[in-house]
Amino acid sequence: MKRNHFAGAALVAVAALSAAVWWWADAGGSRSARADLALRPDDAKVTAIGAMIYRQRCASCHGAALQGQTGWRVRGPDGLLPAPPHDVSGHTWHHSDELLVRITRDGVAAAAGEPGYRTAMPLYRGTLSDGEIVAVLSWVKSQWPAPLRARHDQINASARARQP
Repeated sequence: MKRNHFAGAALVAVAALSAAVWWWADAGGSRSARADLALRPDDAKVTAIGAMIYRQRCASCHGAALQGQTGWRVRGPDGLLPAPPHDVSGHTWHHSDELLVRITRDGVAAAAGEPGYRTAMPLYRGTLSDGEIVAVLSWVKSQWPAPLRARHDQINASARARQP
């Protein structure tokens, strides 16, 4: 009986979390597109959702501790770069929120405007909503030390200032 009770409780929890993701991802139609792509590393609900999705979709390549794959700066025999780290040793924090979302959703080739660029990273357009992608990236950013988060905030401010 306990096993059935646990399975039922787990099913209810997954359903509730899915509903929360759907609501968060699709709510706020009055917000601007750029505001929708802003990371929310201080929002515990968003980062909890992001952590769960990261474990399911990203950790197998980028590492449970955001460490990336060994030799991530050197192309392998297939010509592809291994998955980069998302911790302080990587370059994720060098990119604005909007660019990080575009890379995750549409791929490096589209985000960089280089159609021939090859990568092993899957595109998440149609698999994850923008809200889910923002949640994952928000969790990633929430793992960075405060000085790095502040530097990333400056990068975002500069990127916004350059946009029309």
